[in-house]
Parts: sequence; structure tokens; C-alpha cells
Amino acid sequence: MTEGNFVDYIKIYAKSGKGGKGSTHLRREKFVAKGGPDGGNGGRGGHIILKGDKQLWTLYHLKFSQHFTAESGGDGGRQELTGKDGDDIYVKVPLGTVAYELETGKLLFEITEEGEEKILLEGGKGGKGNAFFKSSTNQTPRFAQPGIPGQEGDFRLELKILADVGLVGFPNAGKSTLLSVLTKAKPKIADYPFTTLKPNLGIVPYRDFRSFVMADIPGIIEGASEGKGLGHYFLRHIERNAALLFMIPADADDIQKEYKILLNELKKYNPELMDKERLLAITKIDMLDDIMLEQMKKEVPTAIEVVFISSVAQTGLDLLKDKLWNLLN
Repeated sequence: MTEGNFVDYIKIYAKSGKGGKGSTHLRREKFVAKGGPDGGNGGRGGHIILKGDKQLWTLYHLKFSQHFTAESGGDGGRQELTGKDGDDIYVKVPLGTVAYELETGKLLFEITEEGEEKILLEGGKGGKGNAFFKSSTNQTPRFAQPGIPGQEGDFRLELKILADVGLVGFPNAGKSTLLSVLTKAKPKIADYPFTTLKPNLGIVPYRDFRSFVMADIPGIIEGASEGKGLGHYFLRHIERNAALLFMIPADADDIQKEYKILLNELKKYNPELMDKERLLAITKIDMLDDIMLEQMKKEVPTAIEVVFISSVAQTGLDLLKDKLWNLLN
């Protein structure tokens, strides 16, 4: 999938179906001069339903189809025949999709499981036919209910990446390179900031045919929680990760300072992110000799477990996978 095809934010318009009207039919047959009311109820209008589909990784398929209108319910008929329910409209979305009201910003629901269905807009109920209103005091009602109108509105759909491990680091921390080495993903890699503009996912194979999903997400900068740089565009994707792998390159000016900035940006954006399991990887250690590496081990943060790796030299990667698997399990 190219970066241009990755869409994680989209606006849609939806309108559910109107309920069918009830019938005011009076039974008239040969030999039955006054058969009484037999008008049936109207059918329900169609719902607008979001449905989780694990085969989808993006909202791109909705980019050119953003209007959804469900069918109205059928009118009631004679012999107390109920009108046909309007067909529901199913909108398939990737797992991790969150629906909001566009005008108010109100969170409606989240889709996180395969096949999960949530009604975005309910169809209008069908009106009652005159047979429903027949009573001992009104044996021939000549009225029926109209169908209830459907609902309509504008909505915002956001995708929050569902992954086991999210990579957290400044631009050029080596996140894309690590993902390409551990998985078969092929993210764009270059030696300049913000190479990664869209999240990339990869499946990391582990021992005994097990695996876990890793997400390479655009790098943080200081002030990201206020929307600077890629800001919230990045940070919302990290909310769904089970564990966070902080990555700081070995040539960083101050490893402890960079770690504190990363941690602070996550905390300001969402304090609940502090409850996630986390691990710190010092990357690009192929640039260090043994003496420099030993010196660096004295300068790393002590409040988090640290592993030293090189994606290029493929050093420490098995240990990294072991530690990540232990965090996830």
C-alpha cells in the first residue's frame, strides 16, 4: 500500500430509511359487507450500519463514496400485511475505527473486532395500520400512522491503528529500518526527518510459529501533543498499542533528555498512555566501539528496561523480540 492510499480520517454523510406508512384498508369481500379494518403496519426503514472487516487496513475505500442513504420501509397492505423492511446499508471499516458526530465531536462508538456491527443511524419505525387501533369502542378506525422519518447527519470516522507494539521516537530514530528488518514491510527509509508520513504495519515472526504486529508511526517532535509537526495525527495511533517501544539513536546528544521529552509528549496527550508496558531500545550501536558502548550504558535512563540494537548489523534483535514478547504476554 502506498502512502497516498493510506487514509485514516474521513467525513461521511448518512441517512437512514423512512418507515413505511400504515394502511387504512377496510375488508370488503363478497358476502362480507362489513369486514372491518385489516390495514397492516408499515415496514421499518433501513439502518446505516458500520461493520468491522479485518481485511481492511485503511479508510481509503470510502474516499470516493462518502454518501450513504438507506431504503425506506414499504407501506402496510390489506389483510394486515406488514410492509417490507428497508434494506440496511453496511459500511465496512477497518478494525480500530472510531465514529464521531461531526458537528458536536461526540464519540459514538468504536469498531475493534472482526464482524462487529454498530448502528450509526436507525431507520424510522413503520406506522401502525388501522387494524392495530380496532377496539370495542372503535370497531372501524379509518386512520393509520405515517411512518417515522429516518435520521440523517454528518459523521467523522477516524482510524486508530491496532497493533501489539508501537514504535515511539523522534524522526530518524531508526523505526522504519527496524520494521523492515523484523518484518516483510517495506516502509520508505531515508536519512532526513519525517520520512515516514503514514503509519506502517508489519508482522514480526517469533518462536514456535507465533507472531505479533508492530506499527511504525510518524516520529514525535517536542510539542507534538499541542499539534506541532505531525502532532495528533501521529499520537492517536499510539493509543491502541498494547506495548510501546521507545527508540533513541546512539548518536543522540542526550539520551535521558530525549526519553523524557518523548514520555512527556505522550503524557500530555493522554495520561493513560503511561499505563502501557514500555521498553527502550538504543539504536544504531554499530556506530560505537566497545569502549563507547560501555560508556553509553552508564548514561541511559534507569526507570525503564533498556536493550541495545543495530538493525543494519542485526545485533540484539533476538533479545529485543524476546523482551517484547514478554511484555505482550
